[in-house]
Amino acid sequence: MVAAPFIVPSPPNAVNLVVQLLPPTAHHLFGTDQLGRDVFSRVLMGTRVSLPTGFVVVVLGGSFGILYGGIAAYAGANAEEGMMRVTDLFFCFPPLILAMAIAAALGIGWTNTILAMVIVWWPKYARVSRSLVLVQRSQEYVEAARALGNRPRRILLRHVLPNALGPLITLLTLDIGNAIITFAGLTFLGLGIRPPTPEWGAMVSEGRVLIEQWWVSTFPGVAIFTAAMGFNFLGDGLRDWLDPRAKRQ
Repeated sequence: MVAAPFIVPSPPNAVNLVVQLLPPTAHHLFGTDQLGRDVFSRVLMGTRVSLPTGFVVVVLGGSFGILYGGIAAYAGANAEEGMMRVTDLFFCFPPLILAMAIAAALGIGWTNTILAMVIVWWPKYARVSRSLVLVQRSQEYVEAARALGNRPRRILLRHVLPNALGPLITLLTLDIGNAIITFAGLTFLGLGIRPPTPEWGAMVSEGRVLIEQWWVSTFPGVAIFTAAMGFNFLGDGLRDWLDPRAKRQ
């Protein structure tokens, strides 16, 4: 991702109509698009958009959701009920449809798309975090910390949440691939980054009408698939490492 600008064979936005829609060759490994831009260069530069987006969405949405769920588990029955009903409202709509609606309302742009995805992303972390915190609350070390006079906020932040991070880290890692796919979907629909910035979803959208020039959309699609699968495998490895029982099962 960092090295992409140094290894691309040509500028990703360089227009050359003389070589438009060339198939993959030794000079253009992934061919060229309808404007003569090198698809290989654009796919490589697309990593600088798609991968950071996945990280940012998961980190922001996950952090807020984990904290929200932890507070709900410690807030008492009435407050917990009210807080979790808020999360239920978000689950009334398919995540992608809700993200599309929010992104369309906010307007086109990377920041607005990130904000729309974070709004959709945090509720599932809140549910998982609440469940894990409720399990940890019944442990003896929590009773010991409470007996020593620790306040609930300190117990939650210093003891309970750190002990619940194992499954959450696995979920966060697995979810980066989902965030990349969702962002690509939003950009495919014209709700993400503005052109001509190289982005995988936008590249697939540009090539969707070029049936005979399959390389224009195929290689960005392969990049999306590879990134998502890579983070899925990484998440599975972290799960096996953090929870050996899951590996034995």
